[in-house]
Amino acid sequence: MFFLTKELYFPPVEQANSSGMLAIGGDLSVDRLILAYQSGIFPWYSDNEPIIWWAPPKRMVIFPKEYKVPKTMRNIINQSKFEITLNKCFSDVVNSCKDIERVGQAGTWINNDIVDAYTELHRLGIAKSVEVWYKKQLIGGLYGVDLGNGIFCGESMFSKVSNASKIAFIWLVKYLKKYDYLLLDCQVYNDHLALLGAHEISREEYMEILEKSFKKEK
Repeated sequence: MFFLTKELYFPPVEQANSSGMLAIGGDLSVDRLILAYQSGIFPWYSDNEPIIWWAPPKRMVIFPKEYKVPKTMRNIINQSKFEITLNKCFSDVVNSCKDIERVGQAGTWINNDIVDAYTELHRLGIAKSVEVWYKKQLIGGLYGVDLGNGIFCGESMFSKVSNASKIAFIWLVKYLKKYDYLLLDCQVYNDHLALLGAHEISREEYMEILEKSFKKEK
């Protein structure tokens, strides 16, 4: 386990333990967060813990060019009764992700420091949000980090109405496909993401895609 200092540094992802925990400490500064995502690393910790940085052995992803909308969602999407927006109210989305009650969870990993850090990333055009509206009410959405190299790193989503976060997710994948993104990084497995079509790849494959994307950008 690597303990971070004020130095802007992360150890190689191969040094993560078997669960994917790589390092502890550091801060949530813009420069450190950007370095983390560019290095295949993300923060994930509880409010009573130090900042924990992860590079899991398996990564949950979607390749937008290969994506097909799940049959169970097609009728809902085609009803066209929802309005979808991009970056209209990032603060409301990230705070809704923070405050929403989740089945089987005592709380959320999103604290005020996370809100502040990603709001600053949004101000710089790096963090982005998708909003789902029904009758002018925000009912769902998601936010994540756009690396600017064809990779979007999803962070969290919320629903106040059934299927609202799924609608936001599918809209995002279609958006990424339209603009030739290589990959949507969903970080770690959960059943909700699997039902939406995400699947796991190895850390090695993920890092290879990440590294090639930056070379292509140059």
